[in-house]
This record gives sequence, C-alpha cells and structure tokens, in this order.
Amino acid sequence: MGQREPLELLPGTLDLLILKALASGKMHGYGIAHMLKVTSEDVLNVGESSLYPALQRLLLNGWVTAEWGASENNRRARYYTLTPAGRKQLIAERADFEHMVAAIQRVLRTT
Repeated sequence: MGQREPLELLPGTLDLLILKALASGKMHGYGIAHMLKVTSEDVLNVGESSLYPALQRLLLNGWVTAEWGASENNRRARYYTLTPAGRKQLIAERADFEHMVAAIQRVLRTT
C-alpha cells in the first residue's frame, strides 16, 4: 500500500490535540508537533504556521502558560504547560469531540 498524503485536521481539533499533548507535562512547540506526528503514526503533521497561532490562542485563553528554557540541544525554547483551566477545557472539548464523532459514525453506518 502506497504512502498517503497527510490529512488536514478537522476544524477545531488542533486546540484539543495540543491540550492533550500537554496533559503529560510541559513541552516546547517542536516537541508537541513531534508527539502528535509519532502518536498518530504520521497522519497528523502540524506545521509551525498553524501550531504557534494555536498555542498563542491557548495562552490568551489561560489554558496554557509558557516559559523560556533550554531545549534538549541547548537552544532557547518556549515551554508550554497546561493550567488547571486548560485541564477542564481538555475534558470538555474531548467530550464534545467524542459526542460529534459518535454522531458522524451513526450517520455513516446507515444504509
């Protein structure tokens, strides 16, 4: 089976995926993108042009905080951490997403 083109994220899912990635601990942007790519078996390939505006939106909403630090290769990197409000948002968004997916699956199963 040939290599498929990466799929585009469904609208509204990037914030949910970033919050989920940060649920396991603080990460820098490249680490978040890498985790999503590896965990999704190369299906989710989030570029900087969508990742960093989403992180900024999460910061403005108070769902993540950020601090500067040194990355694994000693470069300056901004590390993001989930806030308590972000954990609540993750739970809410995940429930909404799972509800939507279940509804779509019910429609697709109809004959």
